Amino acid sequence: MSRGATQIAASDPDWWRGAVIYQIYPRSFQDSNGDGIGDLKGITSRLGYIADLGADAIWLSPFFTSPMKDFGYDVADYRDVDPMFGTLADFDDLVAEAHRLGLKVMIDQVLSHTSDVHAWFMESRSSRDNAKSDWYVWADPNPDGTCPNNWLSVFGGSSWEWDTRRCQYYLHNFLVSQPDLNFHNREVQDAILGEVRFWLDRGVDGFRLDTANFYFHDARLRDNPPTGKKSEIPEVNPYGFQDHVYDKNRPENLKFLKRFRALLDEYPGSTAVGEIGEAGKAIELMAAYTSGGDKLHMCYTFDFLGYGYGREFITSTVRRFEAGSAGGWPCWAFSNHDVVRPATRFRDKSTDPVRLAKVMGSLLLSLRGSVCLYQGEELGLTEAEIAFEDLQDPYGITFWPEFKGRDGCRTPMVWSESEPNGGFSKARPWLPVPAEHLPMAVSRQSTDPASVMAHFRTFLAFRRQTPILVKGDVQFIEAEQETIAFVRRHEGREMLCLFNLAESPADFILPKEMRVEPVAGLGFEGTVKGDTVTLNHIDAFFAWIR
Repeated sequence: MSRGATQIAASDPDWWRGAVIYQIYPRSFQDSNGDGIGDLKGITSRLGYIADLGADAIWLSPFFTSPMKDFGYDVADYRDVDPMFGTLADFDDLVAEAHRLGLKVMIDQVLSHTSDVHAWFMESRSSRDNAKSDWYVWADPNPDGTCPNNWLSVFGGSSWEWDTRRCQYYLHNFLVSQPDLNFHNREVQDAILGEVRFWLDRGVDGFRLDTANFYFHDARLRDNPPTGKKSEIPEVNPYGFQDHVYDKNRPENLKFLKRFRALLDEYPGSTAVGEIGEAGKAIELMAAYTSGGDKLHMCYTFDFLGYGYGREFITSTVRRFEAGSAGGWPCWAFSNHDVVRPATRFRDKSTDPVRLAKVMGSLLLSLRGSVCLYQGEELGLTEAEIAFEDLQDPYGITFWPEFKGRDGCRTPMVWSESEPNGGFSKARPWLPVPAEHLPMAVSRQSTDPASVMAHFRTFLAFRRQTPILVKGDVQFIEAEQETIAFVRRHEGREMLCLFNLAESPADFILPKEMRVEPVAGLGFEGTVKGDTVTLNHIDAFFAWIR
């Protein structure tokens, strides 16, 4: 058995079910060498903070060799560390320290596409008859020289780029410099699985799969139809005008995910969480990709990462997954490196952002499923306003100013209120540290029992000690106004979870014959008298059902 498999098998192989996964954006977590960019040694030095917070695992956004046109999501070598972040030895040290602290390590795998400087693509584009000529998606032009079909890139414009070497177009769902791999070619699948095995053998515990619904395209290259409805895509981006039934979300994906799962099953305890980048059908895809126990262990969608809020939206989203999941396991998230931070998205929902951050964080951590927390979410960090001259994200640069891109959620972590650049780096950071983030630094919140961070620590400890919240089932109860009500059940025990998302107090009448014993010490103000639970504005209530 490999070193990775031996390490993982020694622990609970089901650890991922209900795990809290802390996402780290390496460029912005901690700089150890004074170049203004975070690195692996910096992350290793801060792992104790994550363990103390109460997370079960870390997820590292890409640190692989890359020209960094999309900040690591354009991989040039799947098996090496970009010098910007350190070395393979630094990665090994990080894994060893994480495991010493009881943290699992998950890494990003960007499998749908590579960088255009990856050796595979360099060979593929060299001629139409080389050994890798069919490893990417190539197509002849239409008779009039135009693109093969109407497919659009997420980052704007056609998803086809003309290549003068082969006199053909190649497909890129994202940047021109991110050509799509041809998953219809079995050799490509084999090669990709080989890259994944490399990291399993190196001791990683799992993977976050970038754009997991983008692997396959329609082999007939049929045009996408118009969507005919409002999309979650920014209105300035025409990508949202199409229903993407042919350039992604293909049924062939399920067979590859089974191959991927079979590989993971060779390494007991390894896991994967897939990102479903889709508007409208994401929950259904999430259910399909996690059903049956033979594909992905869990997935997350952008449903909770957009601007949806409130009782109806949250309960209907979870119910849709539960109805179609066939026993599948979800992973929920309010925040990541691609979206506006929830403290800003939800700002107009409460006059008290600290109170809102505590309640929404507790709601997220109480749903059935695993959870991803993005660095700084536990501090209540807000979306940063980045000046155009400081922008790094090509997505934001293209669609500025109507859409400002993703840099606002990628600014450096703030460790110390009094140190330069929030303690992130002694040099000028790659993105500026917002002045408004400094009062929310770890150094200040760690000594304030009323802080957002203190609440997350308390609630994460409560969750870890309460198996019903980690692995229990969920059943929603009808409630009025903006009150979310559900019962968690596990091994014969039941817990009532209530959340009032309104700015005014609310009463919840307990179902007939339900008697409860409130859970104390969580920092909420909800109280029960007789059959009535009274919740303050933006408040929660937890109780054991007797």
